[in-house]
Amino acid sequence: MSIAAKICGLNDEMGIAAAIAGGAAFVGFVFYEPSPRCVTPERAAALASRVPRGIAKVGLFVDAEDDAIAAAVKGAALDMLQFHGGESPARVAAARKKFALPVMKAIKIASRADLDAATDYFAAADRLLFDAKPPENFAGALPGGNGLAFDWQLLGERDWPLPWMLSGGLNAENLREAVRLTHAAAIDVSSGVEARPGLKDPAKITAFLDKARSL
Repeated sequence: MSIAAKICGLNDEMGIAAAIAGGAAFVGFVFYEPSPRCVTPERAAALASRVPRGIAKVGLFVDAEDDAIAAAVKGAALDMLQFHGGESPARVAAARKKFALPVMKAIKIASRADLDAATDYFAAADRLLFDAKPPENFAGALPGGNGLAFDWQLLGERDWPLPWMLSGGLNAENLREAVRLTHAAAIDVSSGVEARPGLKDPAKITAFLDKARSL
């Protein structure tokens, strides 16, 4: 099985270059201002211009308005929208129709019960992303990119009618085990390939993609 990897939160040329050279299937740009990985549509456009055809450009949004999404879609020529907030199934379906782009909806997991929320999006989204839900006492929690993992065995127990990605706390060291337990065919990483929050480490990106390719 070939593992498709997404490097999310890219915001500089070195990170983009490492993702491309390493064989990433997706590159992600964050359009959420509180995130240290946030880029403007203009910055994303400059970075996206370096991405060759065949690598999907994904825009991450958190409860964003249509105008903000439209600016990012136009600037970076996005191929996919990723909704990482509290967007309802109706909102996801409406955005998919309005922008004529596939939509990936993040489902945040802390327990088996959280998996049930995914069923509401089966008809609205094109793809799911399973990420860790931060505990209530987690200081400075973001909608994603917190470097937290969840119980991967929970995903391994279920089958899904939509394509999906595994996210949350992944890095080159734990990736093999994560894929073994979840049977993931696609993976997403952000903080696990950083030197510090918001600063991608090209060497870590390379190591992560090398590991993904070896699985």
